[in-house]
Amino acid sequence: MAATPTTADIANTVFDALETFGVDPTTITREATFEELDIDSLDLAELTQVVEDAHGVTLTADDLKVIKNVGDVLDIIAQRA
Repeated sequence: MAATPTTADIANTVFDALETFGVDPTTITREATFEELDIDSLDLAELTQVVEDAHGVTLTADDLKVIKNVGDVLDIIAQRA
């Protein structure tokens, strides 16, 4: 298995994925909510696949229910990576 990803690796993965969904990179912060970024449930489903492919971390439907912002996603991935 690959080395444990750094916080920067995880942030790069998530931020890059959000940009591919059409989010302006200048609006992506830890505090930004997915609603503010205009990310819908299909985008979140795709983000979970990107995270799993890149870091081997699975985000569940229960995780997605409690995630409030980008920082929450980064923290969950870091905890499980």
